[in-house]
Amino acid sequence: MSRIGKLPISLPKGVTVTVKDNVVAVKGPKGELSQEINPNINVSVEEAAIVVTRPNDEKENRAMHGLYRALIHNMVVGVSVGYQKKLELVGVGYRVSNNGNLLEFALGYTHNIHMMLPPEIKVETKSERNQNPLVILESCDKQLIGQVCAKIRSFRKPEPYKGKGIKFVGEVIRRKAGKSAGAK
Repeated sequence: MSRIGKLPISLPKGVTVTVKDNVVAVKGPKGELSQEINPNINVSVEEAAIVVTRPNDEKENRAMHGLYRALIHNMVVGVSVGYQKKLELVGVGYRVSNNGNLLEFALGYTHNIHMMLPPEIKVETKSERNQNPLVILESCDKQLIGQVCAKIRSFRKPEPYKGKGIKFVGEVIRRKAGKSAGAK
């Protein structure tokens, strides 16, 4: 049996879950999320916990069991606590500013990059003297915030020689030694 799938999901206070027609809807103080699930997977709300079960041990059902349990758990955590990601711009002249949900990046290209974020994401930018600019993203949807972070990071991925680019705060970039000049 799936080690992840068989764990019950505990519900914190203020979070309500409804299951109707293969759609699980989770509502909490940070927002509301819903996920359509496979009809073979059974989701039931028992007291202060959600239990995910599967009808048999077929390969597809075993795979879906852990997946849907993890997705529902991410929704419960998102609507109760929320998710936050911090991105750091490393490089001379790299800047970021926001106007509402519109981000503007200056990343060393000829033109600035403008990106409109979905309304579910709250954004904050910090630019302090002698520190790298930061982009702080908050949302209740883990999948959406991860996708937006990946898109922002794709504008200028961290490179291994000088470490310049957009990286997550705390991420370690594996550095390479460049050419050793004059070594014979």
